Amino acid sequence: MLPRCWVVASRVHAAAQRRSVVVNAGTGKFIVGGNWKCNGTAESVKSLVKELNSGKIDADVDVYVAPPFVFIPRVQKELNNKNYAVAAQNCWVSAGGAFTGEVSADMLADADIPWVILGHSERRALCGETNEFVGEKTKYALSKGLKVALCIGETLEQREAGTTLDICRAQLKAVNDVVTAADWENIVIAYEPVWAIGTGKVATPDQAQEVHAGIRKWCADNISPAIASKIRIQYGGSVNAGNCDELAQKEDIDGFLVGGASLIGEAFVTICNSAKHSK
Repeated sequence: MLPRCWVVASRVHAAAQRRSVVVNAGTGKFIVGGNWKCNGTAESVKSLVKELNSGKIDADVDVYVAPPFVFIPRVQKELNNKNYAVAAQNCWVSAGGAFTGEVSADMLADADIPWVILGHSERRALCGETNEFVGEKTKYALSKGLKVALCIGETLEQREAGTTLDICRAQLKAVNDVVTAADWENIVIAYEPVWAIGTGKVATPDQAQEVHAGIRKWCADNISPAIASKIRIQYGGSVNAGNCDELAQKEDIDGFLVGGASLIGEAFVTICNSAKHSK
């Protein structure tokens, strides 16, 4: 018997094939992010940076990597900043103060860290971050000049219930309620189906395209058609060197947010170069 997730995936794939899923293909530059999560040692980070520096990125692509906080200074110093920008994996919702264990956007800006990942499903699920909390975090990070990779996505239960786009729209609305249209110029949306993160299960290219097109349509309807065209929508969820080229060909997939494969230098460089296959 097939796993339940694959049965659901095949049904959604079949439905997608029966209708057009392209709304208005994105025009933004391809962008790939590497989320190292809570992984690494001084030695493994040194080795990974060496692999990334020796790899050749020859595609027209923006790239950022997000090491754990303790390794950011080393990565900033040793990673080739011609090819890679550095991101933080999180920041606090407001200015600094009596918030043990947190790092403020002010600190990131002061440390010349240009990007921050916000709203990741692991923080939503494990740390209880609500849509509204993520919206406020995004607003504050933007106010300090940071660029934000805004993560959204549904669980398996929500996909099975047919509410994938409802969930994504609610997550986007909570941000749109507190930012301006101009702010979206500094936001990249990362669609990551929770059931595909770290599981080895990947949404088919048609499934991913269908959701990306729905996200872009929401942006056109609720922000502006111009922003919708320019905004970059990354796909995340077990992206690897073997599936990135096919995914990159879809009209509304403007890049990837990569987890496990970003810890393998050669694989991550291959994923970055998949930008050559984008529309």
